[in-house]
Amino acid sequence: MGLIKGDNGVGPVQFLYSVVIAPFGSFSSVQFCSFHPMPMAHTQRDSFVAASANLLSTAASITDQKAKGKLTVYIWDMDETLILLKSLLNGTYAEAFNGVKNVQEGVEIGKMWEKHILDLCDNYFFYEQIEDYNKPFLSLLSEYDDGRDLLGYDFNQDGFGSLDDDANKRKLAYRHRIIAENYKKGLNGVLDQELMKQWDELYNMTDKYTDGWLSSARTFLEECSAGKEESSVATADGITDSAASKSQHVNVLVTSGSLIPSLVKCLLFRFDNIITHENVYSSWDVGKPQCFQWIKERFNSSSVRFCVIGDGWEECEAAEIMQWPFIKIDPRPGCTERFPGLTLKTIGFYLSVVYGNSDPEDD
Repeated sequence: MGLIKGDNGVGPVQFLYSVVIAPFGSFSSVQFCSFHPMPMAHTQRDSFVAASANLLSTAASITDQKAKGKLTVYIWDMDETLILLKSLLNGTYAEAFNGVKNVQEGVEIGKMWEKHILDLCDNYFFYEQIEDYNKPFLSLLSEYDDGRDLLGYDFNQDGFGSLDDDANKRKLAYRHRIIAENYKKGLNGVLDQELMKQWDELYNMTDKYTDGWLSSARTFLEECSAGKEESSVATADGITDSAASKSQHVNVLVTSGSLIPSLVKCLLFRFDNIITHENVYSSWDVGKPQCFQWIKERFNSSSVRFCVIGDGWEECEAAEIMQWPFIKIDPRPGCTERFPGLTLKTIGFYLSVVYGNSDPEDD
């Protein structure tokens, strides 16, 4: 690993060229990723420092959790990993089945999901107002939230605009607070029965079309949260404590999409009770290496193991920078690193390559 200068000379950028080990049966293959540096502009640095300080304010409670035993942090990509959407819309998912699946049916399903996502974003999550002010996580501006009672507050008449001053940052923080509250309520708390019925039907239709991809991914998230234990308790940070094994597990989402649609996808695809809003990050503006660094700062300890699961080069390279294991999702039929197909045994293999074998009683 070495340090190189960004093309615009704004500062050092880490460069790493390494390998990712992927198991196939009893063999192993080696996959290479090269990291293309993303220099950091000076105007971004202050917000990054503030973000790091904000995240570290939660470190004490997380440290208390880690003190109980080993913690495994699963860092997930969303699109084409936990869910399928782009490949439905462009037909590539169906085309991989060589005529077995109806391509146009998948396209229509994808369009219906797009409509549901955008409608929910605009109607309940202020997306039309804040689309141009994406942040990497909801609590970034919490220092500007004065705790005002927002009952009766008129978000359409408060003059919210560019984030050039503290007043508008406070107004955005208010919106983020309501978004967090709506996320905690779940869809049952924001949608009427008719919309819930439409959503259930679309979810089931999609799950059938994709041979159980959605339900399998959700079940696997639950398995990751619980580890090998049947009895577990989740904290507000999304950390699941398996009491018998003295180990904890947490699912974190780092998506290249903007934050609000990503939170809405978590709701619509039924991940909200597994991935808390505190554990949803958008790398849209900052890149996945920066998000991974924040996650490391939150959970960093000698007893913590990280594992990255996704389908793209960006999370692969970010995992290499952090020297964390990376599992590449491949949606093609017959592959094992997909849903259904991926197993805790496979993840355990990746973890053992980087962190060594652990006591089975601690997993």
